[in-house]
Amino acid sequence: MISNQILQSTLDGLKSITRIDFCIVDTDGKALASTFTEQGNYEDEVLSFVESPADSQVVQGYQFFKIYDEHQLEYVLLVSGGGEDAYMIGKLAIFQIQGLMTAYKERFDKDDFIKNLLLDNLLLVDIYNRAKKLHIDTEAKRVIFIIETKHAKDSNVLDDYRELLGDETKDFVTAVDEKNIIVVKELEGDGSHEELEKTAQNFYNLLKEDGEEDILIAYGTVVEDIKEVSQSYKEAKLALDVGKIFFEDKNIIAYSALGIGRLIYQLPVPLCKMFIKEIFGGKSPDDFDEETLTTINKFFENNLNVSETSRQLYIHRNTLVYRLDKLQKSTGLDLRVFEDAITFKIALMVVKYMKYMESLEY
Repeated sequence: MISNQILQSTLDGLKSITRIDFCIVDTDGKALASTFTEQGNYEDEVLSFVESPADSQVVQGYQFFKIYDEHQLEYVLLVSGGGEDAYMIGKLAIFQIQGLMTAYKERFDKDDFIKNLLLDNLLLVDIYNRAKKLHIDTEAKRVIFIIETKHAKDSNVLDDYRELLGDETKDFVTAVDEKNIIVVKELEGDGSHEELEKTAQNFYNLLKEDGEEDILIAYGTVVEDIKEVSQSYKEAKLALDVGKIFFEDKNIIAYSALGIGRLIYQLPVPLCKMFIKEIFGGKSPDDFDEETLTTINKFFENNLNVSETSRQLYIHRNTLVYRLDKLQKSTGLDLRVFEDAITFKIALMVVKYMKYMESLEY
């Protein structure tokens, strides 16, 4: 069924052209959209009209019309005035609304197809058959973007997102839950990292200008066949989850940039606990004081460069060396040695992952 917002917009457009007022009600007489300055109660008249065999009728100075969808009565249209002009304009309005219903039905069919495609609910033969029937290109380059904001998503919000983000007719904007919006983007370029980042940034800017907050965007890799769209969706979903753990300072996360975080995220928590115990014994990186953790993180940021790290920390080189020696004595790991640095970095990420998983349990 067409959203009330679309119906209202259609009636407003018709009034601006014809200077005649319209009202659309459902088969129970409830007004869905109207340009009437004063909304009356037409429930009894509408119910009587619905039960009658007539497709149009003049009632109390209004022209009543029935609007069908494949022989099923869907709406009743009220047009102010009972003359010949009102009748002709009403017929034109019905034609436009029925066109909208057809377009909405086609979009619903496409939306249903895209949802099932994303969730991998279709057989291979069904994918190609339905895509052909719906006039969807099966060999275009596509990538999935998942957009998360703090607002819940209902049908009206989804329509707003479609209008805001779906500027290309070949793109699809949908949702499979109330938390996230999914954009199936057809690419015109080569699908480079720069192109995808630019597209994600454009989405972010549009939503920010529209008043959204706490926006998080994740995207998968580019696929060239429609049957692979579900794979890009799974990648984008993983990027969204992993990004919350290891890239909390970023608003846009690419699956291709997850690095080792993607592997850690798939480890069972008991195995992670065993690993941390083997590396640190009874300790945890959380036990280190803030100064030590700051030193460690800055050392990693500067690719294990002692001189640059000490400069950025505003400490003497020997002071940094002393801190690293102290850390080596307590953990057995020398961060100046590449292999030990990797072990320590992974351990820090594993601890962060375990803390995140624990927070989900509560």
